[in-house]
Amino acid sequence: MAQPAIEAVDLEKTFAKGEVRALDGLSLSAEAGTVLGVLGPNGAGKTTAVRILSTILQPDRGRASILGHDVVKEAATVRRVIGLAGQYATVDENLTGRENLLMVGRLTHIAKRDSLVRADELLEGFGLTDAANRPLKTYSGGMRRRLDLAAALVGRPPVLFLDEPTTGLDPQGRQDMWVTIEALVAAGTTLLLTTQYLEEADRLAGRVVVVDHGKVIAEGTPAELKAGLGETVVVVGLHDPAQARKAAALLTGLTESAPHVDGSSVELTGRAGPRVATEVLRTLDAHAVEVTGLTLREPSLDDVFLLLTGHRAEAADGTDGSGAEQAALARAMAGGGARGGR
Repeated sequence: MAQPAIEAVDLEKTFAKGEVRALDGLSLSAEAGTVLGVLGPNGAGKTTAVRILSTILQPDRGRASILGHDVVKEAATVRRVIGLAGQYATVDENLTGRENLLMVGRLTHIAKRDSLVRADELLEGFGLTDAANRPLKTYSGGMRRRLDLAAALVGRPPVLFLDEPTTGLDPQGRQDMWVTIEALVAAGTTLLLTTQYLEEADRLAGRVVVVDHGKVIAEGTPAELKAGLGETVVVVGLHDPAQARKAAALLTGLTESAPHVDGSSVELTGRAGPRVATEVLRTLDAHAVEVTGLTLREPSLDDVFLLLTGHRAEAADGTDGSGAEQAALARAMAGGGARGGR
């Protein structure tokens, strides 16, 4: 069997003198030329895993390799074969777009002439030619994100890490980034994509690992994960949250998974949607609970995540330890815990 392009085995990482456990035995792998989606809320450990795989941090335990090269023992080699684009731009806003790309080229030991050619290729490819000589601080958020991805591609890396690359982009900016990512994969790039956006993982990833509290809790293709949940989601609208909670109690047992209350609505997932919908209406009518709406839809990855964890993937900051993890990670980076560059 071929060596995975990206492999992590039983990674563990803590911060704040062991008080914050960012990774708790995380394992994953991606075959060459594929997209692995790493799905989870803020604080799940996604960014920590990417920083270990890209040699910025060292794991406390476990091992990881890129194209067969150990990320700790062969860090310099690993850095030559990867690109990294994160949630926040890693380029200098006081330099122009072209100057940023030239700087990355020189830092990765590409000859000046080749760096110039490569910079212009990327500026054109990402629709930034007209802004090439403008300081980055004049760029919009979407332009900054495109330049950050371009910078990650200066050295034509066969393996690319994208850590929540579309966070903060408007819908059109997100769509544009997805098209760019799909083109990279079609050209043979192996990609690890972390995201909170369920639609993003569904569209781009051949396989998905669902991460919560630093460990993988499920994995498979998007279709496999959704198929394990059921065929249909029944969404019942009620007048207010109190009525929704009452309805959920009455509907418990109609499907294998428990009803989920979301504001003034209740969601049930099962394999016989029309039958479940009929039973829902009959049960609530018998108890004089008025329904304001009822819809049926196919399950999403968000439904999978909700079933597995009890909360949505796009969780609010601070609900799962994300603040403590990020603060500890910032201290580690500032104190010399970071290793290597792009």
